Amino acid sequence: MYVPQGFEAIDAGTTAALQESVAELHVVEAARMGEAAAALRPDAVVVLNGLHVFPADHLQQVAAIRSLGIPTAIWFVDDPYCTDDTVAIAPHYDIVFTAERTCVSLYQSIGCPLVHHLPVAVHPLLYQPMPVPEKYRTDVCFIGNAFLNRVQIIDAIAPVLKGKKVYIGGLSWRRLARFEELRPFIHEGWTEVPETVKYYNGAKIVINLHRTPEAHKDNRNSRNLPAESVNPRTFEMAACGAFQLTDRRAELPVHFRVDDPGEASPEIATFFSPEELAFKIEYYLRHDEERNRIAVRGFRRTLRDHTFARRIGGMLDVLEAFLASRNG
Repeated sequence: MYVPQGFEAIDAGTTAALQESVAELHVVEAARMGEAAAALRPDAVVVLNGLHVFPADHLQQVAAIRSLGIPTAIWFVDDPYCTDDTVAIAPHYDIVFTAERTCVSLYQSIGCPLVHHLPVAVHPLLYQPMPVPEKYRTDVCFIGNAFLNRVQIIDAIAPVLKGKKVYIGGLSWRRLARFEELRPFIHEGWTEVPETVKYYNGAKIVINLHRTPEAHKDNRNSRNLPAESVNPRTFEMAACGAFQLTDRRAELPVHFRVDDPGEASPEIATFFSPEELAFKIEYYLRHDEERNRIAVRGFRRTLRDHTFARRIGGMLDVLEAFLASRNG
């Protein structure tokens, strides 16, 4: 039994991967997970995140499910940004999966016996290469909400963006100090997944800016746990065949060959500072062939290693081992 969070891309990818891998799948909304588990008696219940849309009696429902002898697992895909909330949830589950590798020790320290790092992934039936109309074609594209670090970087590269065809989509971009200069590029509001895919496909360069993890009004991470793992966009952009410039996360080289000096065949291009981002935007806009080769390599690596089918396969291996241990 799978209980979704309401994240379209992650829920769709997880559901599709489970459907391909298990004998019978039931997708059940959070409000009725307890009664559904009692009626269906599944071999296991997998919950995504357990936050935001979950009801106040969520943990009571989990306790009722476990009292029936049904194993429960939760996959936290917002770590470490919501850890002030997740530490109260994790101990109520048999198995904890976290998308952020630095959070494994956190959950172990509060008594969770089985904790595994499970990175996010992409659903290639949603994110894929496609031809797009001219309205989606840009030099530079960024889609995401205006977290403080993103605002600072976009402000810093504003001189490079001026004079180019640019799309910036998301919420709260009026935070920009240079908002008036960049106003023609800004499309305030949520960009739905099908539209996002088209903009990724139409852009020469897609910028990927992870949010920073420190505690502030955008995050609930009072322990200031570091963020080393990559976001879903890293894989989603690559699955579209898009060329991305991403800020460097410590775990990124685990997933892709990065464009370090001396690397002859990088699968992804990175930057460490706004100045380097500005330089590489100008560089890769002038070097189409090099840009396209990197994008193709990243696309191939993503479809090989970073789909939900691969991730959910790993999750099911853990669940199978747990069931076997319980059954003696």
